[in-house]
Amino acid sequence: MKVKVSRKANFNAAHRLYRSDWSFEKNDEVFGKCNNPNYHGHNYDLIVSVKGEIDQETGYVMDMKVLKDLIKEHVEEALDHKNLNEDVPDFKNLNPTAENIAVVIWNKLRPHIKKTNELEVLLYETPRNFVTYSG
Repeated sequence: MKVKVSRKANFNAAHRLYRSDWSFEKNDEVFGKCNNPNYHGHNYDLIVSVKGEIDQETGYVMDMKVLKDLIKEHVEEALDHKNLNEDVPDFKNLNPTAENIAVVIWNKLRPHIKKTNELEVLLYETPRNFVTYSG
C-alpha cells in the first residue's frame, strides 16, 4: 500500500523571463511583462510530496521533520529572497520559468529522498498558476 505525504513551504524570489540570444522585441512578444529588465517577484507556494510504502517500524512513509529540513536547506535557503537570474547558479543558463524552477527544486531534493519513494513538486507561482513535476 502506497501513501503520499506532503509538506507545504514558500519562498519569495524575483526573476526575469528572457533569452539573451533574442532581441528585446522578441522577448517582449513572448514573455510580456515577465520580460521586465528590472525583474519582478512572486510569492511562491511549494508542496513537496513523497509517495511510498509505510515503514512498518515507524509508521512513516517519510519523517515530516526530515522533509521540512530538506526543503529548508535545499530550497528555501537557495531561492528565498533571491534574484533567480542573478543569484542562483542553477539559472545561469536556464530561463527561470515556473516549469524550470519546479524541475530545479525536484533535482535538489531527489538525492535526499529514498530511491524507492516517488517525489513530486507542485509549485504555485500565483494562486491560479502552478506546475507539477514528478521526474
